[in-house]
Amino acid sequence: MSATVQKENNPPTPELDQLCINTIRALSLDAVQKANSGHPGLPLGAAPMAYVLWTRFLRHNPKNPKWENRDRFLLSAGHGSMLLYSLLYLTGYDLSLDEIKNFRQFGSKTPGHPEYGLTPGVEITTGPLGQGFANGVGMAMGAAHLAAKFNKEKFSLIDHYVYAIISDGDLMEGVASEAASLAGHLKLGNLIYLYDDNHVTIEGFTDLAFSEEVPKRFEAYGWHTLAVEDGNDLGAIEQAIRDAQSVGTKPSLISVKTTIGYGMPTAGTRKAHSDAPGEDAVRETKRHLGWPEDKQFYVPEEALTHFRQAVERGALEEAGWRSLVEKFVQEHADLGEIWTTTMKGELPADWEKHLPDFKDAKPMATRVASGEVINALAPHLPMLIGGSADLGVSNNTDIKDGGSFEAGQYDGRILHFGVREHAMGSTLTGISLNGGLIPYGGTFMTFSDYMRPAIRLAALSEVQVIYIFTHDSIGLGEDGPTHQPIEHLAALRAIPHLFVIRPADPAEVAEAWRIAILRRQAPTALALTRQKVGLIDRTRFAKAEGVRRGGYILAEADGTVSPQLILIATGSEVSLALEAREKLQSEGIATRVVSMPCVELFEEHTQAYRDEVLPPTVTARLAIEAGVRQGWDRYVGPQGDVICLDRFGASAPGDVAMRELGFNVENVLQHARSLI
Repeated sequence: MSATVQKENNPPTPELDQLCINTIRALSLDAVQKANSGHPGLPLGAAPMAYVLWTRFLRHNPKNPKWENRDRFLLSAGHGSMLLYSLLYLTGYDLSLDEIKNFRQFGSKTPGHPEYGLTPGVEITTGPLGQGFANGVGMAMGAAHLAAKFNKEKFSLIDHYVYAIISDGDLMEGVASEAASLAGHLKLGNLIYLYDDNHVTIEGFTDLAFSEEVPKRFEAYGWHTLAVEDGNDLGAIEQAIRDAQSVGTKPSLISVKTTIGYGMPTAGTRKAHSDAPGEDAVRETKRHLGWPEDKQFYVPEEALTHFRQAVERGALEEAGWRSLVEKFVQEHADLGEIWTTTMKGELPADWEKHLPDFKDAKPMATRVASGEVINALAPHLPMLIGGSADLGVSNNTDIKDGGSFEAGQYDGRILHFGVREHAMGSTLTGISLNGGLIPYGGTFMTFSDYMRPAIRLAALSEVQVIYIFTHDSIGLGEDGPTHQPIEHLAALRAIPHLFVIRPADPAEVAEAWRIAILRRQAPTALALTRQKVGLIDRTRFAKAEGVRRGGYILAEADGTVSPQLILIATGSEVSLALEAREKLQSEGIATRVVSMPCVELFEEHTQAYRDEVLPPTVTARLAIEAGVRQGWDRYVGPQGDVICLDRFGASAPGDVAMRELGFNVENVLQHARSLI
C-alpha cells in the first residue's frame, strides 16, 4: 500500500485549513436551506475529517473519476450527501456550483442521497444505512484479488485504499455487522473507515438504543481501532489515518468524536440531524463560523484554489501509474494482455464457444447444470469470481481448482461469505463497482429476502452482479415451508432493472448464463431447481436460444394454423406443460407451450413479437408456476387461468409436495379443459 501523505510546495496554513473546512460547511448549509430539505448535521460535524482525507491522503483524479487505481471514498452515511457534493465540486469534478444550488431537485446531479452513475465521482449508491459499509468491504475484496493476481515485483498496479465515512446508524444495521466480521476475518488492510462518532440519531442520543463499546466490538471482529477525541483536531486525524495505513493486515476503524451540526444553534442535538435549519439559524451558524452571513454559496477564491490542486496532482499521479502499467505490459506480455482485457471490462474473444450444449445430458437439477456452466466458463473468463453463503456444495458455485479467497490468499476465486446473505449481496455490489471482475453469489431462493436491500441497490446502480438462487420451489421437498419459496419470484420480478431467469432444463441454463455474463450494466438472478429435470428434446421442440427473447414458443400446436390453447410455464413446470400438451393434443385440443424463463426480457421485445408468442385472438391461456399468482394475469388475460400457490408449502419429498399441491398432469388437464 502507498502510505505517503500528499505533499505541497507550500503547505496550507492553519487559517487556510479552517477556511476550506468552513467552505464545505457553508456550502452544505446553504444547499440544505435552499432545498428546504436535507441533513446538515453530518456535513458540518464531519467536514474536518473529510477535508484531511481528501486533501492529504486521497489519491484521485477529478478529471478521470474511473482511474483504475484511485482510492475509493464512500459516504456510507449517505444522508449527509452535501458533504460529498461539496468535496466533488471544490476538488474539480464535473459537478457545477449550479448543481449544488439545485440540491434535491428533479433532474439534478445532486439527489438527496448519492447515486452511482448519476454524479461524477460518486462511487456507490448510499442512503439505506449499512449498505455503503458492506459495499466498501466488497471493494476491498475486489482490490485484494486484483492485486494478488497482477502485482509483481516493481509493479504494484493495484495498491489503492477504500475509505469511508460511516455513522452510528450504519453501525446499528445488521448488514454492517455481517460485513465487518467478514472483513476482519479476511484481514483486509486496504480498508480504512472513519466513524463519525457523534452519538446522535433522529430520535435523540444513541444511548436510547445503542450503548455498546464500538471499538471493542470491532477489535473482536479483528479490526485495528483508533480514536480521535476531537473531530476538529486536524493533526490527530492525519496521524490516525497514517497509523491505519501502517497496519497492512487488518482493516481499520478510526473513531472520530464529532459534534453533529457543528456551529448550529442546535449543535450536538437531534434537531441538528435533518431538515432545513431556517434563515435565522443559518445566519447564526455562519456568524459562529466567522462566515459572511448574507452571502449564499460563497466560495473564497483562496479555498477553491487550494482544493483544485487535486486536479493537477491527480493527473500527475495517474500519469505515473499509467507509465508503470505500460512497462508492466511490456515485461509481462501474457499477464499484461489479461490485465488489459480485465480492466477495460471486455470479455475475452470466443468465450461463448465454451458454453456446454448438454446435448447428451442425463436428467439433472438446474443447479447442477449451472455448476457445470460455471466450470466450463471459468478457465476462459478469468474475471469470473464468486461463491456462496455457506451453501457452495448445494448451490454448485465452486470453481474447480479455483482456490479459496482467504486472508493472505487473495488470488482464490471461490468466495466464502459464511452465513451472511445480506453482506454477501452488498459485497458483491462492491466487488463489481471496484471494477474488473464479474461477481456471483449463491444461496437458497427463500433467503433472497435477506439480500433484497442489496439486490435493489445493485439494480438501482445498474451494476453487474449474478445471483444464483437454488432450491427455487416447493420441489426442494423435505425442508418444508420455511425453505420453500412461494412469493419470491414475484418479489424479485418487481425490482426494476433486475432480470430473473428461471430456466426449464440444462440447455436453458446455459443460455441464462450467457445472458447474465453479457449484461454488463445490470444484475441478473438465476432461479434453479434442487430436483432433477429432464433435458427437453431440442430436435423435436424449439432451440434453447429462445431464452434470449425471454419467452418463446417451445412446442407448437400440431396440425392447425392457430392454437386453441396456450400453456405458459417456467422452470421445472415446463416439463409438466409439455406432458399435459401430449394428452391434450391426443384429445384434439391444439395446444401451444410457451417457455417464459424471463418475463423482464420478454417485455423488452416488440409488441409484434409478444403477440406472435401470445396471439391476442387466443384467449384460452393457462400459466403454470410453483409460486404466487401475482404477475401472471397480464399474460393469461381475463379469460385465462393460473395454476399457482396461494399458500405456504409442506414438508414432504419434492415430487410428493408438487403433486399434492396441484402441480400434476391431472390438475393441468382439468384446468385446461375448463378453458376450452
